[in-house]
Amino acid sequence: MSTYRGPRVKRMRALGCDLPGLSRKSRDRRPYPPGQHGDRRRRKDSDYGRQLKEKQKLRYNYGIGERQLRRLVTKAKSSRAETGKKIVELIERRLDNVVFRAGYARTIPAARQLVSHGHICVNGRKTDIPSYSVRENDEITLRDRSNKQKQSLTVVEESLGTIAVARPDWIEFDGATKTAVVKGMPEESSIPELNIQLVVEYYAKFL
Repeated sequence: MSTYRGPRVKRMRALGCDLPGLSRKSRDRRPYPPGQHGDRRRRKDSDYGRQLKEKQKLRYNYGIGERQLRRLVTKAKSSRAETGKKIVELIERRLDNVVFRAGYARTIPAARQLVSHGHICVNGRKTDIPSYSVRENDEITLRDRSNKQKQSLTVVEESLGTIAVARPDWIEFDGATKTAVVKGMPEESSIPELNIQLVVEYYAKFL
């Protein structure tokens, strides 16, 4: 499963945090786990339970399947960089995430739809692969044909008017031309409410 299609707030309640990439809604109204006894005190998570929960936060926030995430972790482990930081870099550089972080879409699933439907260009060329990995100085724009499609433009305009999360320092956005430029590589602080080291420890048992 690469795209979660179930109730999003319920998933965030189960994981104990808001996931801005998954939904713009918040669990503030019911900040306890779902279920009949969700608001009662529960036993403390084991070390494995905490590691699993952090891994699930990563998966659901970015809409990444288990196989995809394992491949990313394997790639990060084989690099010379620190594994946790490399995982963050590889995930944040996905085109669907960059489209979301730039403000073109309200969630990562919405950003993935924009990309897969051919509304996004990278350096002037249509790119319809959500997992495409952007590079430094890449320029992200709306496809010219998309600018003429009223419905698509309206959705983007609404998103740009009230962006879900603040744009990170490594993305530079020109509001006049609606152009985003990747000015650097993502850092660990880019991922909300996540302990990436626990994710590394979780996969250390399997990879």
